[in-house]
Amino acid sequence: MPIEGPLKELSIHDVFQLLDLSRKTGTLKVVSDLRQNAGTVFFEDGAVVGADIRSNPHPLGRLLMQAGRLSEAGLTATRAKQEAGDPRRLGEILLADGVVTQRELARVVRQQIEEVVFEMVGWSEGYFAFEDGKRGDWPTEAETRIPTGALLMEAARRTDEWSRIEKIIPHLGVVPKLAPVVDTGTPLDLLPAEWELLAVVDGTRTVRDLANVLGRPEFEVARTLFGLATAGIILLEDPARRAMEAIGSADLPILLGEVDQLLGAGDPEAAAQAAEQAVSGHPDEPLAHLAHGRALLASARPLEASEALWQAVQLDAQSAPAQRLFGLSLAATGRFREAAQVWDQWRRLAEKPPEEDAQAAAVERVRQAALALDLALRGSRD
Repeated sequence: MPIEGPLKELSIHDVFQLLDLSRKTGTLKVVSDLRQNAGTVFFEDGAVVGADIRSNPHPLGRLLMQAGRLSEAGLTATRAKQEAGDPRRLGEILLADGVVTQRELARVVRQQIEEVVFEMVGWSEGYFAFEDGKRGDWPTEAETRIPTGALLMEAARRTDEWSRIEKIIPHLGVVPKLAPVVDTGTPLDLLPAEWELLAVVDGTRTVRDLANVLGRPEFEVARTLFGLATAGIILLEDPARRAMEAIGSADLPILLGEVDQLLGAGDPEAAAQAAEQAVSGHPDEPLAHLAHGRALLASARPLEASEALWQAVQLDAQSAPAQRLFGLSLAATGRFREAAQVWDQWRRLAEKPPEEDAQAAAVERVRQAALALDLALRGSRD
């Protein structure tokens, strides 16, 4: 029986833990419409053995080339063997030919899997589906096995590090550019990865663009840029904030359209900044606070989202979207009984738009789940 559902009801972290504890073997697929992205993770007895992602694939051959262990000609020759009918995986051929050692291959394959998983763990919106399978079903290019618990612990560490990085790089839409040259009389002492990144910084590419150009993880690129910015080697510009400042106190529909556009482009952090501008210019408009709450939820900031959505409900108690999302933000912060009460109010609204009526079954499911969780938690305290 497949395990599936929206990430708003069961976080990706909880999904991984569930598959780990139940020692599942099969394929987990996660699709995020907000990010226009999709990822796949392969499990064997609860451990992760492979992963890939649509937006920034990490093919083994390319990673080995970046590590200096494989040339373009070597990769072409290996692929030619496979196209000629060699049934072995890429990693197996490279091992047999003495191009890499077992240890080097395991390290690169682990890196490949980690980068995909670490990116997916940050998704708070989307739909997951797990299908049971059997060993050997996966299109992996080399054998490896990573304990799921270890991956989740490293993901938590990265989340902590990202909280430090985002003080300078608030979102992946920021554009780095080279700082004016200052002759200090000493040469720059940079790591190879830093030089490689500087070589593609052109003042127009965003952090996300640079990651795609280099084929490197977005987190790794952001971390390197953080160090370069701290050292004064690059400057960072935020096109979204500049556009909002140019709009100033423009008409609310323009500002809300900007929020929708940024959310659709998979950049919830920039959308949150745009929504802040809408709230600043239109503090008495419930739609501005609603947009702010939506963006904060998409940015995985439920506590702040609950404050914004509470304000939206105070300004318009009949707003069905504001009531529904307010309940979601409360549940995300562990306030399950209050969330169920808000969803009960949502059910009793006299008139709701058709798109809200279509959410009735889903709202009832999460309302019942919230009540069950609240009861379970209260029982555990008794």
